[in-house]
Amino acid sequence: MRLNRFLAATGVTSRRGADELIKSGRVTVNGKPCRDFHFQPTATDHVKVDGKLIHRHAPIYILLNKPAGFVCTRRDPHITDTIYHLLPPKFSSLSYIGRLDAKSEGLLLLTNDGEFAQRLTHPRFKVEKEYEVVLDRAATLDLAQKLLRGIV
Repeated sequence: MRLNRFLAATGVTSRRGADELIKSGRVTVNGKPCRDFHFQPTATDHVKVDGKLIHRHAPIYILLNKPAGFVCTRRDPHITDTIYHLLPPKFSSLSYIGRLDAKSEGLLLLTNDGEFAQRLTHPRFKVEKEYEVVLDRAATLDLAQKLLRGIV
C-alpha cells in the first residue's frame, strides 16, 4: 500500500491531503523525510507526520439499526440527534457507509476501513443496494412504471 493510502487509512487525512503532507516533507519514515510518493511502508517501518508516530488501527465494522429521528452526520449545530449519539464515544471516528435521512430507519454500516467503504460506495464497483419504501399515499401506475425503469 502506497504511503498516501497508508496515511489515509490511518485517518490522518485524505489521500490528496497525504500527498500534500508528503510533498511538503512533513512525513518521515524511520527518522528520514520521505517525499517518495511510491514508497510502500511495511509493518516494521516507523511512519511519522509532524513528529507524531502513525499507527494503522485494526479494522472495525459496526452494524447500527438507525431509528427514525437520527441524522447521518458527525456534527451539525442545528441538529441534536445524530447517529453518533447512539454509539459509545470510542466509535465517534468511524465513518458511515451510505446514509439514511432523518425520517428513515434501517441498517447502517460504520467502519474505519476506508478501502472497504470505497468498495461498497463507489459506482465503479457496481454494488447493488436495495431499499424498502413505505408510501404515505396510494401508489399510482405511473410511479410503478418509473420504479421498474429505475430511479436515481
